[in-house]
Parts: sequence; C-alpha cells; structure tokens
Amino acid sequence: MHTENNPIENTNELFSSRVDLSKLKEAVIKIKEQLGKVIVGQEEFMELLLVSLLADGHVLIEGVPGVAKTVTAKLLAKTIATDFSRIQFTPDLMPSDVLGTSVLNMKTSDFEFKKGPIFSNIVLIDEINRAPAKTQAALFEVMEEKQITMDGECYEMNPPFMVLATQNPIEQEGTYALPEAQLDRFLFKINVGYPNLDEEIQIITAHNERKGALPQTKVEAVLTESELLEYRSKVFEVLVEEKIIKYIAQLISNTRNNAHLYLGGSPRASIAVLMASKAFAAINGRDFVIPEDVKKSIYPVLRHRIMLTPEREMEGMTADKVIEMIVQSVEVPR
Repeated sequence: MHTENNPIENTNELFSSRVDLSKLKEAVIKIKEQLGKVIVGQEEFMELLLVSLLADGHVLIEGVPGVAKTVTAKLLAKTIATDFSRIQFTPDLMPSDVLGTSVLNMKTSDFEFKKGPIFSNIVLIDEINRAPAKTQAALFEVMEEKQITMDGECYEMNPPFMVLATQNPIEQEGTYALPEAQLDRFLFKINVGYPNLDEEIQIITAHNERKGALPQTKVEAVLTESELLEYRSKVFEVLVEEKIIKYIAQLISNTRNNAHLYLGGSPRASIAVLMASKAFAAINGRDFVIPEDVKKSIYPVLRHRIMLTPEREMEGMTADKVIEMIVQSVEVPR
C-alpha cells in the first residue's frame, strides 16, 4: 500500500492547521490573565467579549447595577494599546454630542468639523437605553458602515472600531427601548448575572487588599492595534464546511416560522453566527468550525434579535428558552 494513498498515514498532514493560530491563542490567554487580575468569575462574559473583538462586532451588555459591566468593558479596552472613549447616554443627549459638530473658524471664516467622542477605536456607551430615538439613530450608520456622514462629508472610522454598550434591565423610568434596527447591529447581547457566594467572597477580599487603588491600575496593554487587525484577518481564514453553513441557515430560518416568535432572525444574524463561530474556533486553536461553535454563538447572537409573541411573553417564556427549543429541533451535522 502506498503511503500517499493511505488516509490513516496522512491524517496529521490532512488535519494539520492551515492557519497559524498560536499567537492569537496566546494573546487571548494574556488578555484573560490581565482581566483576571480584577474580574472574578464571569468567564463566559469575558470569552464572549473576546470573540466579539476578534469577529469585529459590537456588544450589548445587560445586567443589574454593580455587576462590573462597565469595569469589564473598560479593562478590556485597556488590554489593547488603542484609543478608548466613554459616552454616558442621558435623555437630553443630542446626536452632535456623540458624532461631533461643525464650528465656525473665526480665522478662516469657514466651518470646521469637530469630531465627537464616537471617533475612537473602542467606544463604551453607558446606559445606552437612556437616550431618545434621535440620538440612537445617530449610531445606525457608524455601527454598520463604520463611517459618519456630516454636512455632505463622509468621515471613516479608523480600525479597529467597536462599540460596547451597557444597559440596565430593571429600570424603566427615563429609558427608551432600542429600535430593532439598532439591536440587529449588535453582534452579541451578553446577560451578566450575580456572582455566586465564593466569587462574592473573592470580590470583597480583592477590593479589601487593593486598599483604595483603582482596578484599572492593575491591568496592562498586551495587544497592539496591528496585532488585533492581524488576528481578525486570521479569523476570516477559518474554514467553514458547507454542512455547517446549512446548519446555521436552518437554525436562523426556523426562527422565522416559529409559533412562539413574532420576529425572527435576519440574514445579518446568520452572518453574525458564522463570524462568531469562526472566532470561537480560532480562540480554541482550531482553523475549522464545528457544530459546538455554532451552538455557543447562537444564544448571544439571537437573544436580542428575536421577539416573542405577546402570549408567550405573558406566560413567562424567554428568548433563550425558544432558542434552546430551536437548537434541539435542528439535526446536528456529522
């Protein structure tokens, strides 16, 4: 038997990694180590943030006050040597407060565009649901097309560009529901819960030992802009077989004709699952996507995109429960 025709002999050659993901995996470990200096538990939260960073997506973070939503987002930004800005959304915030405005230059008698805080690489928007529709609409173009059109001029954002937005699920007074079109622009919606008892003890102990030092002083930058962009290009190269693509399409398609749902996932949701699955594979050192990557991605990708029927909502059913039912109803490719 000839060696070149023996599939057993050639297994290592066939399945050796086509894309070198070793440096990417090392960078992910380094970022997790930095975040772990301050953040206790929240492994899933941190992993989803890293996946969205590599998949070039925006993230909506939802949780009650005090569960380190804002701190974690700020610390993630600090692990990357890049620009960071924070915008606190309030009911009186205007689009110009976010995007910028034209100002008259007295020397030249011409109007000059003064860039707003959105012109950064990683942008933290705190309490995003506190601003009215007019200000929310200002984010539509920049989140999807990574550019801003102002006074007929187009201003492109410098890569990388990522929006991390937080919101509180229980406060309703003075808040505005985000439009579906805007929700669809977020790659993930991450739900952040309370820590367990052991984690709570670790949090209190760590705070006591810091003796007043700010958490961000513990974290250092371990990734450059150019490295991040290089790793993102590696994620695009991750292999996705046709059967995995069909699996993703079936899952999203099943949300559109589901009796429990009033609104299903869009084609943008399908692409989001694809990119998130590639990033999950990459951070695990694999240059190919497996069904488990898709299952990990489907919940944070869909939970803010699907809308339950009023009857199911009144019964207390959740988006995650419906997603679970859909995942169980679709045959996993072998």
